[in-house]
Order: sequence, then C-alpha cells, then structure tokens
Amino acid sequence: MAKHGKRYIDAQKKAPTTLVSLEEAVAFVKANAGAKFDETVEAAMHLGVDIKKSDQTVRGTVTLPHGTGKNVRVIVFAAGTHADEAKAAGADEVGYEDLIEKIKNGWTDFDVAISTTDAMKEVRKIARVLGPRGLMPNPKTGTVTDDVANAVKASKGGKVDFRMDRTGNVCVMCGKRSFDESKLVENIRVIVDAIKAERPAGAKGIFVRTLTVSSTMGVGVHVLVKEFE
Repeated sequence: MAKHGKRYIDAQKKAPTTLVSLEEAVAFVKANAGAKFDETVEAAMHLGVDIKKSDQTVRGTVTLPHGTGKNVRVIVFAAGTHADEAKAAGADEVGYEDLIEKIKNGWTDFDVAISTTDAMKEVRKIARVLGPRGLMPNPKTGTVTDDVANAVKASKGGKVDFRMDRTGNVCVMCGKRSFDESKLVENIRVIVDAIKAERPAGAKGIFVRTLTVSSTMGVGVHVLVKEFE
C-alpha cells in the first residue's frame, strides 16, 4: 500500500465527501498543495462505453484556451523545406534518418513527435520505441502532417492528446496549480466538451460517468457531472 505524506493526509481530512461543482473542486485543489513545486492539475474521467468493443475507443486532441503551463518539447521528422519550416516554428529538434537513429539508440527526451507524411515510412521502424510511450505520430492527432509549422505551434501552444485506457478512463493535463481558478475551470470545461464530442455512436446512457480533479501529488476531488449534461 502506498504511503502518503503529511500534506496529502492533511488535505484528505479536509476534502469534500460529496460531489461538488467544478469551481469548488478547482478551488480545493489550488488551496491544498500536495507538494512544494508547481504541480500539474489533471482531470480524470470514467466513460460510459463498452470497453470490450474496439469501435468504442475514445481518442482525440484538444487545444486548451490557457495552455498547459508546461514547456512542451517537440521534435519533427522532416527533410528539406519542411525541416526548415519546423525549425522556424520553434521545434526543439528536427531531423530525419539521423533523428530516427538517435531514438533507436535510446533517446526519448521529448513530449511530442511530429512527422511529415513522406517521413512516416521510416518513422514506422521505431514504432516499438515510440508507441509504448505514447509518442508515435498519428494522423488522428494531427501529428502526421505536411503543415509542420502549424503542428509545432499547436503543440507548443497548448494542444494535448487524450486517449481512453483499457478500463474506460481518460486522464488529461489541464494546467498548473498556479493558474487562476477561472483558467483551470475553463480548460477543464473545454476538455470535457472535446471528449464528449468523441462519443462513440454505440455508447449508451450517461457518457461521462465520473470526473475527478487532482494535482500531481494531491487529493482528488469528485465533481458533479450533471452540470456537463
């Protein structure tokens, strides 16, 4: 069983025992730090889907109006003019075969990988490295594109991916604890709307079953989801 520190235990004693509004949940998370550093705030949802059916997997992207507060490290697999465009847009590293070889040798110090359509034929060779880490470029998330400049700017500017796990849960970064309450609330509302927009046709009943807001090392607070219906 995991052992919690004094901060967590103290916050747990004060945590709401009933469902609260999103505004109340965010206010509690901000007021009860789980660590001394500026923690990431996350929104976790349990979805009303049949996890046994592959056509009910939920996945997509959303651009947060107030960003994530994180310095996102972006690499781009590209050559020629596309490589120049990626560098000009602020990509942290740009390359093609040389970059692929670097990753083969164990380097994964980045958060987002973008690839041009032509480069994907070689990038697929490192799918075993990128895939398990959630870093494999994918057309569905806008990371396989020839418009690399806008893709880099979007990733740097607050675009985040979300993907349901095998138990029907989705957890999405929604900012930092230092953000104003109103900014965190707006980011979370945008996230919930984006996930609801990806509702599978076969999903029945209430789609967003539960919503919990927490910080990296803090206590989770359960939100009344009826306000999002």
